[in-house]
Amino acid sequence: MYHFIQKFHSGWAYLALLLLVFAVANSFMGMSSKREFTAKDRKIALFGLIATHIQLVVGLILYFVSPLGSAVFGQMKDAALRLTSLEHPLTNIIAIVLITIGWSKHKKGETDAAKFKSIAVFYGIGLVLILSRIPWSLWFNK
Repeated sequence: MYHFIQKFHSGWAYLALLLLVFAVANSFMGMSSKREFTAKDRKIALFGLIATHIQLVVGLILYFVSPLGSAVFGQMKDAALRLTSLEHPLTNIIAIVLITIGWSKHKKGETDAAKFKSIAVFYGIGLVLILSRIPWSLWFNK
């Protein structure tokens, strides 16, 4: 069961990252071209939001069944264990909270530019945080 969840979490991360990059790029392009915020733009941002929330749920399950998650919490001297047991989950939760705030703020935006800006800024910060705490060594050393 652990291996399936771990593989799913790693595989789904590619989709979530792709959708986030697409949502951020779409929002920056919408802001720069001053175009109307359409249903297509809303769906792009929504798919990014949904993908990251699914990733969060799977990640939380993985955190409690993985030998690299809560089982090694507190071993702060080992950088690899600290990354998987503290830095990766905490930073990604913060990132997903920011992405969710961006989604909520865009709904309250009165202008198209404000909607694009909310998504671009909050999703963009969330994306940078996620990219900063991916355990790259676990992705490429398999």
